[in-house]
Amino acid sequence: MKTLIAVACCAMLVLGGCAPMHERILDTEQSQVQLRSIQSRAFDTTDREKTLRAVIATLQDLAFVVDKADLELGTVSATKVDGYFLRMTVSVRPRGKTEMIVRANAQFNDRPVTDPKPYQSFFAALERAMFLSANAVD
Repeated sequence: MKTLIAVACCAMLVLGGCAPMHERILDTEQSQVQLRSIQSRAFDTTDREKTLRAVIATLQDLAFVVDKADLELGTVSATKVDGYFLRMTVSVRPRGKTEMIVRANAQFNDRPVTDPKPYQSFFAALERAMFLSANAVD
């Protein structure tokens, strides 16, 4: 009988522990469109490689260390360790015939970053890098 009670208690703890995660997932789905709009910018260019190079340069300028860059997939992953752990993954893909969409996804200590300010800072720096690159300024 004690074994049955112990098993029931363990099952309740395990199932009870899953409920907050399920609720958290459902809560975040309502704001996914808003988060995606914060994380994405369109650039008037068709040169994916040049855009990826600008992303890499921007991340390095912001003190990130590039972990992986894949031209074929159009992704760059980088990490910043400065008393905290910040990881950013950026993807570049074409939109239509005249634009590239750049989407950044940041995680702070393994939690998604939903505050728009880090994304705004990244995209402001990327816009400057894209402008300088387009105008051949070193």
